[in-house]
Amino acid sequence: MSFSKLTWGVKASFRSYVEAAGGSITVSEGVTVTDEGTFIFPAEAGGDFSIAPDGSASGATGFQGAVTFEAHGGMLKSTLSELALEAGEDGLVLTVLDAPMNKNRCAVAELELLEVAGDVVTLGTKITVDGMYQIADNYPPGTELDPIMLG
Repeated sequence: MSFSKLTWGVKASFRSYVEAAGGSITVSEGVTVTDEGTFIFPAEAGGDFSIAPDGSASGATGFQGAVTFEAHGGMLKSTLSELALEAGEDGLVLTVLDAPMNKNRCAVAELELLEVAGDVVTLGTKITVDGMYQIADNYPPGTELDPIMLG
């Protein structure tokens, strides 16, 4: 099963906080926003990510675009760009391109299969240590984030 998009809201309470603080949430490079406030990242060509009938995952696939959260005059600024699903020895993770200065990828969330309904796969997400620093340091590792929908 191949996927054309990844839909993710990151964390609804985080989006609400940024907006309540007078901040902004901007999308770029092909990302769109749903009426519910979640973000749709279009898939890049060439990924080999798949989920077997038993729920195990293999391979990796990338998604285009970026979403930036900014508040408090720039003191809070988080950009999540070039998302990728990667299945490996440590399980299934969501990675992002880390700070532009080092161009490394970091795993921001550990993923688990929640449901397969037709062509839509729902994955549960829990923030990692790297995700805590990349997204917002007030969510300790293991905190549930919004689910990811692959379609």
